[in-house]
This record gives sequence, C-alpha cells and structure tokens, in this order.
Amino acid sequence: MRKTINIGDLGTIITGKTPPTTNKSYYGDYAVFIKPTDISEQSKYTYETEEMYSKLAAEKYESSLIPKGAICVPCIGTIGTKMTMAPCDCYTNQSINSIICNENYDNEYVYYLIKNFLPGLKAYNLGTASGREYVSKSNFEKIELVAEQDKDIQKRIGVILSRYDSLIENYQKQIKLLEEAAQRLYKEWFVDLHFPGHESTNIVDGVPEGWEIVTINDVTSKITTGLNPRKNFVLGNGNNYYVTIKNMANNTIYLDDKCDKIDDEAIEKINKRSDLKTGDILFSGIGTIGRVCLIDIPTNNWNVSESVFTLRANDMVSKEFMYLLLLGTDVQNYCQAHAHGAAQKGIRMADLKAFKFSLAPREVMQDFTRIVNPYINIVSRIQSQLRLLTEARDRLLPKLMSGEITV
Repeated sequence: MRKTINIGDLGTIITGKTPPTTNKSYYGDYAVFIKPTDISEQSKYTYETEEMYSKLAAEKYESSLIPKGAICVPCIGTIGTKMTMAPCDCYTNQSINSIICNENYDNEYVYYLIKNFLPGLKAYNLGTASGREYVSKSNFEKIELVAEQDKDIQKRIGVILSRYDSLIENYQKQIKLLEEAAQRLYKEWFVDLHFPGHESTNIVDGVPEGWEIVTINDVTSKITTGLNPRKNFVLGNGNNYYVTIKNMANNTIYLDDKCDKIDDEAIEKINKRSDLKTGDILFSGIGTIGRVCLIDIPTNNWNVSESVFTLRANDMVSKEFMYLLLLGTDVQNYCQAHAHGAAQKGIRMADLKAFKFSLAPREVMQDFTRIVNPYINIVSRIQSQLRLLTEARDRLLPKLMSGEITV
C-alpha cells in the first residue's frame, strides 16, 4: 500500500554542524565529516572526504552524529542534484539534512525514494540573501512524498536497486585500481625517472640525456575552451549535448537526460570550437579545477562549456600519456598555484599551455604507451558497462517507486 507522507514521517531529521575553521583542534582524523563538495552524483556512498573531525569535535557535536545508513541530502548551496548514504557512523556539515529512518521504513528503500524525488527539491528553494539555494529543515520535513507502507515490499525494492549500485561501485573500484596502476607507472618513469635503462643514462641539466623540456602547448595539436551559453547561445531541448564540469566525475563522462542540451540552430556558432573527437581529453579549468576525462565514446553533437578545456595530443605524445600527465600531481598542483579569481578560481589557457615537463625520446614514449594502453582500454570497457548499468538503474527507479512495476 502506498500513501502520501511527509519526509519527517520517515524518521528523525538531523542537520549537521561545521566546527569553527579557525580552531584547528576540531579537525583531525577521528571521525568522517561529509560536506556537499565531497559527495559525487555517481556514487551511493561517500568514502573519501576533504576533512575529518577530531575527537574533540566529535565529543562537542555528539548530538549531530548520524548512524551508518542515514540518508544525507544537501539543502543549502546547490540542491536537487546530490545525496549520499552514510558509509559509517559520521558527521555532516550544516548544509546537509540527514534522515535517520524509524522502524516503519527500510533505509535502502528511503534512499531510493529520496533519490527519485531529488530533482523536485528545487521547487522548495527559499533562497538566501546571497542567492544560494536553500531549503530549511522545517520545510524539508514537511515535503510530501508518496511512499510504500509495506516494509517487505520496501525491502524488496531496496534490494533490487541496491544490486545495481553494488555493481556500479565494484566497477568504480576496478577503474580506480587500474588508473592508479597507470599513474604509478607514469610517476615511476617520468617523475622519479626510473624508466628502463635509467641506470646507464646520464643526467644533463636536471634531465636524462636525450630528453628535452617542453610545454603542454608543444605536444598538443589543439587546446581550446568552449563557449558561454549566456553570451553565445541559448540552452534548449535539442539533440546536442552541452558538457559541463558537472558531467565530468570519477574521470569519466556522464551524459544523461538531465544533461543540458543546445538547440540545433545554435550549433553553427560553436562547431569550430567544439570539434570534439574520440581520444580528445577534457580538463576542467574553472571552479572545480583539474578533473580529467579521456573521451572514449563517440562525440556526435557534443559541445563543451567555457569552463572546460579540450586538448588533443599531437604525434609527440600519445593520448594515454597526455591523460596521465594531466592527472599527475605536478599539473594538478601547478593549476592550483596558478588559479586566479576571487569568487570562482580558474586557470588561464595560457598558463596551462605553459606548463613544462620532461619529454622522453620517442622509443621510451612508445614503450610506455604500449604498457599502459591495455589499462586504459580496460577502463574504457568498464566505463561502458558502468554507463549501461547506471542508465538501467535510472530507468527502473521511477517505475518501482510509482508502483508501475510491482515486486
């Protein structure tokens, strides 16, 4: 039986707290502390966080502790796009309202109930004086949803959808392990300079003999940014994807029905800038700096925002090398150090082009590419499966929640 309830009927609602950042004793490694920026739209759980509570903070804010399995929903800032399930007993900041389910509701079911509703949260936005989106705790509790009341059915729905997310999580872990292996090899050869034959190679002016110092501009046949829709075209409901930083996560591209689209008549204005091809690399340059995606799927009708750089490797390096170079700590730290802007940090194209690194002779580059190419290809295949699983789950979710499919 399904009936209309309020979110507050699902259980206890806890709003998190952020300790004063000026007091460093509140931060440490004692307890997980989740902020909206830690949450990925593509992951059910949040395992890695930028900061953690110290024992002192955990004791001071004990009343805001949420248990493993709580459903955490950001309600300040950007709302209606992110949520997570607590992977352990943990804390959140004040932007997040967490639902601790009562005995009438299954945690897994409630997670998917809220996930299905999530885009609708924007309709309850009261806003703040600064223009940030905001849903108060009291209004969050009053939001109406239609929920299944039979707990056995709740559990069956939760199990079905959780199986998809478990597979998605396993695929994401496989991708991470493969990428870490490729990055370790990159670091060993090109940062630590322990490439094959390094023992018998002389170092001249800080680089191995036969190597040269080059810039990113030297090894790219193309490096451009996209266009700003406010100035150049209007977002619409056409067939042309408009890829933004929000579509770049976990070093892959996520395009779905929620992705922004561009009307056909606007395409002529931007085709020259958005000549995207399979094998190109996208690099986020404004706001969230340093996300890197190697395009491994057809790019028909793709366009990118002005916040995203498109790089195409020339014949001096492979796309695999370029991808790992941009993912590397040196480039990431360089971009953070050269970021400019007050409200929103960004890296200038000229600064990215000017990044210098040591380029190995062609035979070393070819040997490296031959070794890492299988890693990247396997990642690409797993990402394809990941996209299919995600699409299948997202199609099934509303049908299970509406009762269109019974279990």
